[in-house]
Amino acid sequence: MTPTQTHFSPLARLLHWTMAPLIVAMLFIGIGMVATVSHAHTTLIAIHKPLGIALLLLVVLRVGVRLVRGSPPLPDDMATPQRIAAKASHLVLYTLMAAMPLIGWAMLSAAGYPLPLHLPPIAPHNVVLFATLRALHTWLAFALFATVLLHLAAALFHGLIRRDGVFSSMARGGR
Repeated sequence: MTPTQTHFSPLARLLHWTMAPLIVAMLFIGIGMVATVSHAHTTLIAIHKPLGIALLLLVVLRVGVRLVRGSPPLPDDMATPQRIAAKASHLVLYTLMAAMPLIGWAMLSAAGYPLPLHLPPIAPHNVVLFATLRALHTWLAFALFATVLLHLAAALFHGLIRRDGVFSSMARGGR
């Protein structure tokens, strides 16, 4: 990252705008999976599992891009608590984006269910572990949804109220 960088790299923007709708879709697919016992349940699971693995791969790539390319600096006039909140919220987002598919994978492993794409199990077959991971997956999904909403609110605040270039650095690449 150069000190004068004013926007995210094209690859970072592509990953962001690819993952955003996929994550929102995953959250709603997850809600649909637990809310139905119809034939749609099987279809939703068939979508949810491989999409989770795809998102795991994308988040690993995204973290790599972020580490190599960095991110534009926040505006100089931004208050310290807001800077801390921005950095913390991004850390929480990245953590949840990685944790959710890993916990889902471990949950399926613990249940002894077939894994998508012939992946190896990453947890021992254990019904108590499965129940714990399932509850954790659910609670972290709520946390991810809340964090995404806060992220969206902050983006709109920067784009519509502050008009400080933070939103445009990801939306169209310039400030």
